[in-house]
Amino acid sequence: MKIAVLGTSMVGRAVSVGLANLGLDVVIGTREPTESLARTGAEDFGTWAAMNGQIGVGTYSEASRDAVLVVNALNGAVSVAGIRAAQIADGTVLLDIANPLDFTGGMPSLFVCNDNSLGEQLQREFPGLRVVKSLNTMTAAAMVEPHLIADGDFTTFVSGNDDAAKAQVMSLLGSLGHQDVIDLGDITTARGTEALMLAWIRLMGPLGAPYFTWKVAR
Repeated sequence: MKIAVLGTSMVGRAVSVGLANLGLDVVIGTREPTESLARTGAEDFGTWAAMNGQIGVGTYSEASRDAVLVVNALNGAVSVAGIRAAQIADGTVLLDIANPLDFTGGMPSLFVCNDNSLGEQLQREFPGLRVVKSLNTMTAAAMVEPHLIADGDFTTFVSGNDDAAKAQVMSLLGSLGHQDVIDLGDITTARGTEALMLAWIRLMGPLGAPYFTWKVAR
């Protein structure tokens, strides 16, 4: 199964490696493949080289071509533009792991919230895609290595309008080791999980590390 990951940031690279470790055919998409890899630095470039060809690299559209699932690991502010450039085929599942963070002020805020969300914006902008919001409530490494936080004893949320698409994403989450996955309902529920990032960012200071997330006790 081919999976495209859009974005070469820390999040995109971590998710790409984690999915490749499952034996999946992973291609990471970027605007400029050569420049993006050069910017990762020697240590990160060595990681890519060590994958020994298990992760492909191409433009957004090259990565997305024939992909069964596309992961949006782009900065929230450029997600619409990047996904448009990817020219993803209608019917494809788009796993949106991005957050609508605005870094222009002091402490980051959300550039869309309350009665809207990034997940909803993507679903409206690309009605032919089956958008599923998930994994946006934790640090990148824990998305694909959930054992890094409390040995995986935490809750992962899923939002989306298409039940079959959510089932596909939940199966993938299970393969990665996510133990407690809650289907919140349609894509409007992404408003809640995206808003959790406001508290998450503020917890970083007192906790001193990003290895924490949410657990629904019940």
